This record gives sequence, structure tokens and C-alpha cells, in this order.
Amino acid sequence: MPTKTPRVSVLTPIYNTNPTHLRECIESILNQTFTDFEFLILNDSPDNTEIEKIVLEYAKHDKRIKYSKNEKNMGITPSRNKLLGMARGEYLAIFDHDDISVPTRLEQEVAFLDKNPHIGVVSGWLQYFGTDNQLHKTPEYDDSIRLMLTDNCWIAHTAAMIRKSVLTDNNIEYEEFYSPAEDYRLWARLMDVTHFYNIQEILVQYRWDSNNTTVVQQDKMNRAWFSIRAEICDKHRFLHDEFIKTTYTHNSEVFGTRFRLRLFGKIPLLKIKNNWVYLFEFIPVCKLLWR
Repeated sequence: MPTKTPRVSVLTPIYNTNPTHLRECIESILNQTFTDFEFLILNDSPDNTEIEKIVLEYAKHDKRIKYSKNEKNMGITPSRNKLLGMARGEYLAIFDHDDISVPTRLEQEVAFLDKNPHIGVVSGWLQYFGTDNQLHKTPEYDDSIRLMLTDNCWIAHTAAMIRKSVLTDNNIEYEEFYSPAEDYRLWARLMDVTHFYNIQEILVQYRWDSNNTTVVQQDKMNRAWFSIRAEICDKHRFLHDEFIKTTYTHNSEVFGTRFRLRLFGKIPLLKIKNNWVYLFEFIPVCKLLWR
């Protein structure tokens, strides 16, 4: 007898994950109020028998966990794509290996996508914890999200749920060239084919420490981010112009901009935003230490 197709596939690649963090990650999914899911965990550190034992121990007691491992280390982007190919659910819940989902995360996202068939991606807020405890809020509606995407990645990847058909119907997957900013690139491509929404609540507790990918690969991340952002701004010039206008006139404090310099009052030259100095307002040059 064929097994019932789950509504949701939770996709989690793991790589030499801290055992304590991995347990917290797994338990946060198993304790969800929404229960119709499969939990696909792909081990990209196949020689790490400790974390394999942890996952298999949970899988022994909960058949929703589907464990697999790569024959050799593939890297994050190929692993994410492999999980996409394995997923059977109508909706894909992205979830990183050291974060913690709040108990109602899946329930809220499924309910929203069920009621809004024109939305292809739903996410929400992050509560950072570890060495940084800030609350990461994101804009709510599609038009605001699109404006913000011309500046940065304003959809929390680890909290996102994607309608699988949006990816398969448009032949879209993660692109290794843009790793470790493959999520920003994914949203950039999806801007052409679907709409976005961010639930205005904390959906994931996001672990921030010195081993975080964003910290370890910051230079590579910045280069990929710049390439993606430049392409979005070129393709969606009207959105970018609207974002700049909105930033100038209403929300400079919200967006963290402290200073701008324009030649003749029109030609962008320098911008200081979130302690970064940008040449021509979008090329990151250096970071300032304010005292």
C-alpha cells in the first residue's frame, strides 16, 4: 500500500552540526502543532557518525523523519537541490540545522498558503539568539517585500515555506554560483513568477555565533550579494527607484542610513548605511566603527 503524501516537506541539510543544536532543531519540528509533514534530513558530512546516530535515534521513534546522507561532501547548494528532488509535499518548509522553529510555525504557514493561492512564498520574523539577540523584522506585503529585495534579502530563508509547484512549473532551483547567498538568488528568480508574504510574528529562533555561515563566509557572501542585487536593480529599475525615493523621504532611520553624498544633488556618490560605506550607493567599500 502506497504511503500517504504529506502536505509539507521540511528540508534540513546538516553538516558537522553541533549535537546539542541538532537535537533542538529536530525536536522543534517534531513538536509542531501541524503534524502532516515529512522531515527530510540530509547529512552532507557522511563521515560524522555522531550526528547520524542522533538522527537515526529520533527516526526510530518518529517515522516522519527520512534520513539520508551524501556519499561525499557536496556542499550546501547541491544538498538543498537534492532535498528539493526528494520532497513529496505540496509545500516545502526550509529549515537550517541549528535553528529552532516555534511550535505553530508550520500551522501558520500552511493556513496562509491554503487561503492565498496566488502567494508562492511565505516567511516571517526571526529572533536571533546566541551572540546577537536582535529581533529581525521583515516587511509584510508583496509590494513592500519587492521594494526591499532591491536592497537586500528581506525574506528569512530558514523560516520560509514555498509552494513546490512554483519551483517545478518554472524549473527553478538553487544556484551554486551564488552560494552562500543562494537564498537571495532564489527570491530574485521567484520575483518574476510569484508573490511573497511575511507573517508579522516570530517563526524561527535563529542561532547566531562565530560558526554561522554568514559569519564564516562573509566576503564570499558579500560578493554574491552584490552580484544578485545589481541584477535585481537592473531588471527591476522602477522598484529600485521607488525604494531609493522611499528611503530618502520617509524611512532613513528604519533602513539604517546615516549619510548620503550626491554630486550636484543628483549623482549618487557615497552612502553610509548600517555602518557600511557604499560607493555609488551600492558597492560596499568598508565598515565603520562608530564611537
